[in-house]
Amino acid sequence: KVILIKPDYDENGLPVTESLIDVYNTVATLLKEKLAVSAYTPTYGGIAEGVLKATLGNGIGFKYDDEVTLDEMFSYNYGAFIVELQDDFIDLGKVLGFTTEEKTISYKGESLSIDELQSIYENKLEPVYSCNIETAPQKLVNFAYDKGCALTSANIKVARPKVLIPVFPGTNCEFDTAKAFRDAGANAEIFVIRNLTSADVAHSVEEFAEKCAKSQMVFIPGGFSGGDEPDGSGKFITAFFRNAAVKEQVEKLLNARDGLMGGICNGFQALIKLGLVPYGKIIDTDETMPTLTYNDIGRHQSRIVQVRVCSNNSPWLKGVNVGDVFNVAISHGEGKFVASDEVVKTLSENGQIMTQYVDLLGNATTDIRFNPNGSTMAIEGILSPDGRVFGKMGHAERKGNGLYKNVYGNYDMKLFESAVKYFK
Repeated sequence: KVILIKPDYDENGLPVTESLIDVYNTVATLLKEKLAVSAYTPTYGGIAEGVLKATLGNGIGFKYDDEVTLDEMFSYNYGAFIVELQDDFIDLGKVLGFTTEEKTISYKGESLSIDELQSIYENKLEPVYSCNIETAPQKLVNFAYDKGCALTSANIKVARPKVLIPVFPGTNCEFDTAKAFRDAGANAEIFVIRNLTSADVAHSVEEFAEKCAKSQMVFIPGGFSGGDEPDGSGKFITAFFRNAAVKEQVEKLLNARDGLMGGICNGFQALIKLGLVPYGKIIDTDETMPTLTYNDIGRHQSRIVQVRVCSNNSPWLKGVNVGDVFNVAISHGEGKFVASDEVVKTLSENGQIMTQYVDLLGNATTDIRFNPNGSTMAIEGILSPDGRVFGKMGHAERKGNGLYKNVYGNYDMKLFESAVKYFK
């Protein structure tokens, strides 16, 4: 049974605070006690949008209760929840209808096929913003480097290693990243880079360098610094890390103190423009070196994809095996990895290809459904020569129990746990 639990509204159509809190408590209790299978907050499309998305996402049908009016289906319900109950006999909220095995949405004797609705939903703007880009079939190599990593553990042991997480204008993944590290047993410090004035930047440089000297790891999180444009996303970040004081401390972290460094999405873009991947040091890059550019689709991609581990040449990968496949959330507009055949060959031989985008059979592919940006040889992440530094596009930090209920798979690459164990 599917119901609507909504608060009382005042004369302005806004939820009454006390009633809204009661709704939150009720839904939270239903979920905690596993009396509710799912919950959704209706938005501009109202109940109809929520039901449509639930049926498409779960591949199940729905029959509306005859008492539900069309106005109720499409009206706003601020602060309300559509809740699918485990027990049909729970007397709570307004009954919207029932789930069905037949893959249709039906109302008062009329039915619409879910498959047809999904085709209409996904293809409406296809002539304008094409998603189904044809890609020529191409057999790609599944890279595999299984020689292990020379860096088994840090020379200086730390019970709770400290990771420094810089936040630049546009960064938006710092909290997810900090949580992933803290859950793994690290002390995570989020440090905001101030840039309102030149004095602010100078002070941020000085303070970051001081904190870096006392850290075991530096991690650049994802976001949309510089609007996520080619050569824009990394410009401020790379300029910051090229500052003499910061560069010196990063080099000491990696070369003198057995430290580690990583970056995801926007962080990967910065690391590759700095040269930290794949070269392991901050250098002046040129057109012969690997880079990241616009997705083939020409715009932002946000979805779940699968990636395959291609190497164990890194402390970050101690918790996985070559050939393991993981689900990962991606969200980027400039994520296409580009490199020459010669560079790819060198990376492969050195065990520096970290991960590849793969299809449902675990094979690297050019198919846009699985390789969302058209990356060369389906490469999703790469390593520095010694494996201390990694960069990848997929948001491995976005993991947690119950986050992806409708897309089954393993989302935990143990990156953060492996890094922490390296310092034990």
